[in-house]
Parts: sequence; structure tokens; C-alpha cells
Amino acid sequence: MTQRVDLATMMDRLAIDELVTGYAVAVDDADWSAYRALFTGDGRADYRSSGGIEGSAAEVADWLAETMRIFPVRQHLIVNRRLHIQDLGGYPGDGAELQADYVNPMRMESGDDFVSGGRYTFHVLRTDEGWRLNHVLIAEKWRRGTGALAVS
Repeated sequence: MTQRVDLATMMDRLAIDELVTGYAVAVDDADWSAYRALFTGDGRADYRSSGGIEGSAAEVADWLAETMRIFPVRQHLIVNRRLHIQDLGGYPGDGAELQADYVNPMRMESGDDFVSGGRYTFHVLRTDEGWRLNHVLIAEKWRRGTGALAVS
């Protein structure tokens, strides 16, 4: 690879990292317009493993807006990011997959805590507007709650 290709790949990696960080911030800040803007026009998300829905970015944003109201305090920590950018014979392509673990502590107004963890798979595409989410899959691995949210 040339230095120019290496630099382009590094810029792609930084842009995709920013996209995933924007995803976490949009959910935590209840910025559903920003959430929708992170996706391609046909983008979808699948939250079924954590008791949610699967649908278009707009449908999922509406569902999250309603569901997250019971958790006024929330924080998505997305870690251990493993990024695979499409390789076109030594040149970066226009698609990528990022798998990352998450820990998601939340608190209800009652003070009850809920924490879950698992793995995200983000499928991203390069668009005229930059990298965008095309599909997000949540694979919840565990959860724990206190009070009314206690998990047995």
C-alpha cells in the first residue's frame, strides 16, 4: 500500500469511529433527529435480542424515543471496536463492518438501575454525505437490574 492509501484508510477508520460514537451520543441524549441522520436512506436496526423491535431507522428511532423515556439517565459505552473495511485489492472500498462490545448502564426516575451488555454489529456504507449506518444489530448477552427491574 502507498502512504496515500494508508492515510485514506486511517481517515475512514476515524470517520467510522466518529459515526459509532455519534450513535451512542444520540441515544444517550435522546437526539432522535441525529439518530436518524446517522443512517442511510434504507438503514435498519435490530434490537430484538434486547426485547426491542427491528425496523427502519425512523421506526426504531420512534420506538427508542418512547421506550427510553423511562430511563432519564443512560450511558452507552462502546468498546473493543474491531473494524473491517472492504478491501478492493489493497484499496479501501465503500463498505465496512464494525463489531464492538457495549455496556449500557441506565437509571429510572425511581432510582432503580438497569445494566446490560453485549455486542453491536454495525454495517456501514460510504455515501456522498460520508460514512452512514446501513444496518445495526444488537446482540444482548446479559442484563442486571435493581428494584422493579431486578432480573431473576
